[in-house]
Amino acid sequence: MTAYDTDNIFAKILRGEIPSHRVYEDEATIAFMDVMPQADGHVLVVPKAPSRNLLDADPATLAGLIQVVQTIAQAAQEAFEADGISIMQFNEAAGGQSVFHLHFHVIPRHEGRPLKPHTGTMADHGLLAAQAEKLREALAG
Repeated sequence: MTAYDTDNIFAKILRGEIPSHRVYEDEATIAFMDVMPQADGHVLVVPKAPSRNLLDADPATLAGLIQVVQTIAQAAQEAFEADGISIMQFNEAAGGQSVFHLHFHVIPRHEGRPLKPHTGTMADHGLLAAQAEKLREALAG
């Protein structure tokens, strides 16, 4: 298996080298808005521990991480009045992974609305900031 790359974009976000719209942080995990969202409220949940993906992550990291994924999913469903939530996680390029730091996508879904394509075009930062605030309010609720 390929080694973990400490210069991946999520590692840079964790170190504060790249800004992000954070909605949650604890000692082991952060959650922030996806800058190329496939739906309103699309959040990424990322462990602080250096893990390339699910295949090389420490089981203790996974245990805490999935609890945060559940908390974020519940808040996202409330904040965005979603009919459902898609939770996605990809492993290695052939499995669809494009950033090689373990992460879960939490995407609010509405009946009859397809996901937007993951085009590489960044969303408006004002919009992302407003959506992050909605999620933080739901988490505090």
